[in-house]
Amino acid sequence: MIFTLGINHHSAPLAIRERVAFGADKLQHALADLTRSEAAREVAILSTCNRTEIYCAAESPEAVIDWLSRYHQVERSEIAPYLYTHDQPQAIRHAFRVASGLDSMVIGEPQILGQMKDAVRAAEESGTLGTQLHKLFQRSFSVAKEVRSTTAIGANIVSMAAAGVHLAERIFESIAGQRILFIGAGEMIELCAAHFCANKPKAVTIANRTLERGRALAEQYGGKAIRLDELGEHLAQHDIVVSCTASPLPIIGLGMVERTIKARRHRPMFMVDLAVPRDIEEEVGELDDVFLYTVDDLAQVVESGMESRQAAVVEAEDIIAQRVRDFQSWLQSRDTVPVIRSLRDSAERMRRHEMEHALKLLVKGEAPEKVLDHLSHRLTNKFLHAPTQTLNAAEGEIRTELQLAAARLFHLHTGD
Repeated sequence: MIFTLGINHHSAPLAIRERVAFGADKLQHALADLTRSEAAREVAILSTCNRTEIYCAAESPEAVIDWLSRYHQVERSEIAPYLYTHDQPQAIRHAFRVASGLDSMVIGEPQILGQMKDAVRAAEESGTLGTQLHKLFQRSFSVAKEVRSTTAIGANIVSMAAAGVHLAERIFESIAGQRILFIGAGEMIELCAAHFCANKPKAVTIANRTLERGRALAEQYGGKAIRLDELGEHLAQHDIVVSCTASPLPIIGLGMVERTIKARRHRPMFMVDLAVPRDIEEEVGELDDVFLYTVDDLAQVVESGMESRQAAVVEAEDIIAQRVRDFQSWLQSRDTVPVIRSLRDSAERMRRHEMEHALKLLVKGEAPEKVLDHLSHRLTNKFLHAPTQTLNAAEGEIRTELQLAAARLFHLHTGD
């Protein structure tokens, strides 16, 4: 059976989400560890700033929850109040809704689809994606495409990046006069850079662990690149800081920002921390001259276009409901595969046996017409022997049920 379990921005605060997040560099190890534990036959892990979800084919989700607790060294009792678990068909519906952007902080945002595809790619590379999950995710991507092409779910999108720009414009009259520092060079930072740099800031700096990758992004916007270990030297030169790395620990601490504010003579700084776990220590937000926002804080700016998106949600949910039914039918059809295979194997054995018998008769000189007639009669008798015997031996309601099943299976007309 397919299960989905996890936490997201609806069920858990950031302080809990960051404790069970999986960094990209740890994901394949986690997938291998989970399958080795035999808690699940198939598994994929989706871990973003807003959610950590485990999609699996397993007997029960309980062993997977225990594994999650052990892996992150968090007591099960600490995360249990925030965990949700879905089995079929809700697990299927949840995957379709997530891929379509209906479960996102910003309804209809497209970034989650790319993140889900990355999760599937990681599972494929780790060898943990079996037939059921592969089909589930392929259907999820297909449903997302259908939703986006037939509804207005993508209209007036307010992405995390656009929300960051909106908040910055509340602090500064114009982004055009500000110096911006982006920390990291991943997909989220690329999106933020595109949105912020569209406002033609005064200067752009990319700080990244790998200088070459940071330089490649900086060159797109006429900026410069620095190493992460140079942050302390350059932080004071920037008015806006946007950070999103995969660091397991904060890379900007309270002391660093206090020194920065002093060097800036208390000119305000706007900081956006999109990382989970956090890149910027929580206490930084308590400083008078710092405006610090996390992913949870961005929810307040998701108002524009909500009415049109909500109308589209109703249409999208109808599409998803139908596609869930279709996928359920596919899963149920798989239950009959072993029986069909066994039936065909049995028929094939009969066919081969009778062919050998017929060939021997031909070798002996028997007339071909007689051999073919003999072959057809023997095959018919063999094919029908078991069902006929079972029908004759059945009694009462079982006989009635078998008769109806036989009529349906062989398209029989039993009327007088």
